[in-house]
Amino acid sequence: MITFNELKRQQQYLLLDCISGSTAYNLNVQGSDIDKKGVFILPQHQLYGFGTCDQVANESNDEVYFEIGRFIDLLTKNNPNILELLSTPEQFIKYCHPLMNLIRPEDFLSKLCLDTFAGYAQTQVKKARGLNKKINKPLGDDRKTVPDFCYVIHNNGSVTLQQWLNENQLQQQECGLMALDHFRGTYLLYHQKQMSGDSRLRGIFSGPDADDVQLSQVPKGVEYMAVLNFNKDGYSVYCREYREYKEWEAKRNQIRYQNTLSHGKNYDAKNMMHTFRLLNMAEEVAVHERVMVHRHDREFLLSIRNGEFEFDDLMKMVEEKMEHIKELYAASALPDKPDVQKAENLLVQIRERFYGDK
Repeated sequence: MITFNELKRQQQYLLLDCISGSTAYNLNVQGSDIDKKGVFILPQHQLYGFGTCDQVANESNDEVYFEIGRFIDLLTKNNPNILELLSTPEQFIKYCHPLMNLIRPEDFLSKLCLDTFAGYAQTQVKKARGLNKKINKPLGDDRKTVPDFCYVIHNNGSVTLQQWLNENQLQQQECGLMALDHFRGTYLLYHQKQMSGDSRLRGIFSGPDADDVQLSQVPKGVEYMAVLNFNKDGYSVYCREYREYKEWEAKRNQIRYQNTLSHGKNYDAKNMMHTFRLLNMAEEVAVHERVMVHRHDREFLLSIRNGEFEFDDLMKMVEEKMEHIKELYAASALPDKPDVQKAENLLVQIRERFYGDK
């Protein structure tokens, strides 16, 4: 199977090599990375064997090359990254094989772009919202445990389990629970001093690493001291969010994160910039029936990246723009979807010509 390094050594299999990303978008700023994307064709013997390969990339993933079959397949799905690559401005095309001229953007553009470009935009909104939540509601280093989600009925209301234990000068290890029939997550609570003979209660939970409360055997006739509720669903949601928060904290781009904090708006401004870039491109496809990679709206997009808008204002703008774009696509003359059979015939033609020339 061909690898990234092998492709670089065997450039006779390269069909398209472009500078992409912020540079091609006209959105690069000081410190921006130089990304590259392109298209290659498998050596013929690999196409016929088991060693097929859809794409290759370098270790940092800022240079990505798609095999021609995968490239055309993604075109039929109106994948934004692939349509952008096909429409790369001429000054950023480092190499283009003549066979690539057979692939025309206008043969693939369709109303699917509403779902793909706008759909990608919604993904960027979700990422920005997620960061907004993480910044404004940090989970900290002290992980909550089962007792933090346990409450005891007390004086026509409820108190935390720990508060109830403190007020009654009790230890959870000396207590025990019995499930209360027909009440999900609700238990009758007892204390060891109520037990007689050899009856021993197990405690409310096994220890700091417990993921649930535990039950004890309680003799018949013993009156419970209190009623306890364990919000297990809330605990499960918290555990998932805590795990995701810690993963994000460990993997986040520290420079980008500090930039987010510096503009004081507490959302990922770069994600929001790309949200509006994608929405504007979706609008342009509907109106002009072509993909405009070079952004003439650079100033507006960079103002978003610089944090010049409030998060809620941006959300309102997204909603209004989405409604407008839907109306444009409803009235557009674009086909509902690309002609897949035509695309497949094109792929066969490209392979036959390339391998035939060899």
